Amino acid sequence: MSESIQSRLDALGITLPEAPAPAANYVPFVQSGNLVFVSGQISNGPDGLIKGRLGEGLDAEAGYAAARTCGISLIAQLRAACGGDLERLVQVVKLGGFVNSTGDFTDQPKVVNGCSDLMVEVFGDKGRHARAAVGVPALPLGVAVEIEGIFEIA
Repeated sequence: MSESIQSRLDALGITLPEAPAPAANYVPFVQSGNLVFVSGQISNGPDGLIKGRLGEGLDAEAGYAAARTCGISLIAQLRAACGGDLERLVQVVKLGGFVNSTGDFTDQPKVVNGCSDLMVEVFGDKGRHARAAVGVPALPLGVAVEIEGIFEIA
C-alpha cells in the first residue's frame, strides 16, 4: 500500500477518536518487544454504547456495524501505542472477537468481519490477520461486541 494510513482513513471518512480510557483495573494496551496487545474494545458509536444480543433484536448486519466501531477503537489504541505514528504498523497479527449472542445464533464470523474488513481497508495486506470469533451469553455493559487485538510494530 503506497498511500499513507492517514490518507486511507481520510478516504474512508474515518476520524479516529482519542483512545478510550479503560473501564476497570487494566491498561488499554501493553507492549512486549515489537508486539502491542490491545485490551478488548467494546462496541461504541457516535450515539453511545451499541448494546444488545445478536439473534435477539440485533441481526448480523447490525453486529457487523458494531464490530466496525470496535475496530476503530482498536486503531485509536494502536495509534496511542505508536506515539501517534500508525506508519509503525508492521502487521495486524490477531483479533479476538466476542459476540453477545443467543445460543442459536451462528453468524459470529460474519459479525467480526466488521472489524476484520476494516483492518484490511485501512492497512491493506498488513491488516490481514489470524482471528477468533466467539459467541458469549453476555458482555460488559450489555454491549453487542468486544474485540481485542495483537499488533506488530517497528
